Amino acid sequence: MLSLQANSTRLCDGISRREMMRVGGLGALGLSLPQLLREQAGGAQRGSLGRAKRCIILFLLGGPPQHETFDPKPNAPAEIRGEFQPIASATPGLQVGELMPRTASLTEEIAVLRAMSTDDNAHSSSGYWMLTGYPHAPKNRENAKPGAPNNWPCLAAMTRHLMGDRGSLPASIRLPEEIWNTGRLVWPGQDAGFLSAAADPWLLTCDPNSPDFQAPDIGLPDDVSTARMAGRRRLLDVVNRSLDDVERGRDISRWNGLQNKALDLLSSSRTRRAFRLDEESTKVRERYGRNRFGQSVLLARRLVEADVSLVQVNWTRWKHDQAVAPAWDSHAKHAERLKKDLMPPMDLAYSALLEDLKQRGMLEDTLVVWMGEFGRTPTINKRGGRDHWGHVFCTALAGGGVQGGAVHGASDSRGAYPAAGRVEPHDLSATIFHCLGFPPSTEVQDRIGRRLVISKGEPIREVLS
Repeated sequence: MLSLQANSTRLCDGISRREMMRVGGLGALGLSLPQLLREQAGGAQRGSLGRAKRCIILFLLGGPPQHETFDPKPNAPAEIRGEFQPIASATPGLQVGELMPRTASLTEEIAVLRAMSTDDNAHSSSGYWMLTGYPHAPKNRENAKPGAPNNWPCLAAMTRHLMGDRGSLPASIRLPEEIWNTGRLVWPGQDAGFLSAAADPWLLTCDPNSPDFQAPDIGLPDDVSTARMAGRRRLLDVVNRSLDDVERGRDISRWNGLQNKALDLLSSSRTRRAFRLDEESTKVRERYGRNRFGQSVLLARRLVEADVSLVQVNWTRWKHDQAVAPAWDSHAKHAERLKKDLMPPMDLAYSALLEDLKQRGMLEDTLVVWMGEFGRTPTINKRGGRDHWGHVFCTALAGGGVQGGAVHGASDSRGAYPAAGRVEPHDLSATIFHCLGFPPSTEVQDRIGRRLVISKGEPIREVLS
């Protein structure tokens, strides 16, 4: 049963769902939630339809290395190339690291950007640029805090604002937790920023790999049955019909629509079913990987099937990660971390997602983005690790609107700096919005009425189909 009972779960304006439901009466359901949903109905309308109807972002916290993934340097000295060898991919002339054999077989679906650059070596400020498409001021600011002047909406929030909620679920969801630095310092660039809080992407803090997995926030509390909720809805209909003799303006009609949306959110069987990973076969679940990231990626596929426009899956720290090298931040024992903890589950889940979407006929209109906040240093350090490196790194795109088998840009012989085709995160954001049907010149308004373009970058035409 999906539950609303988590005490710590709060809505984007700070109201807990437990508090909202505690009264248990028509007033709570008929007023509080619609008030929160009201602003969503006023979001910008979608522009001309792009090829991608939905997007899944896989964000690898810590910075995946370019050398062992999409830009190996087999002819460089050992302290640069590392201990792993490149392997041929399905795309002639394109080599990838040997620890991603499944991905190698699917490169005809993937466009690789080999010269992404932020020139920012701090997790949180470089990550802010990657997540929003706007650079942090100043750069190289570690443990940067959310808030003005760095309050540009994240990609997920902007997508929700532009596309609007199409069903009982929000248009954008993040899982399985937010991105944070040591000390639980949450990065900036993960919310709606200067947009209305109604554009905030939902955050689902969960472990889809848990045997007793229950998605928080979506569903009825234990003491409210489906039949009881249906009774409340019938009562609401009776009350609304009693107003037929009263002149009902547009605002009242709109209010009723938001009431219905609130009730749909709480009682929709389709919503609940999106989280039923146990409906997937054992073979499918194992194909994605029986770990938190793999099952989160599988859940992302189910959510976009349920009309969520954008799902961002964050690879964050695992329970056994050590502080010296958490997640993809491999400052020590780089090769060991890659071989044991990082590359196999990433390769498994990423390739499973692409294959699954293709088999379901969804890859053509689903954009899949593979990225982190930066790359790793070209030279291996004394601890056998690679350190932060924002000067050049790799990002990969696949699916809706993307030309598979393409490689754009190149790094130098050491994988240290761009040699050709340099792109920055605002170009990536422009490309994502373009694929979703919105030119970067699309305008939104901030809270004081200023009109701002959604991206100051240009779509990367070389990788678009």
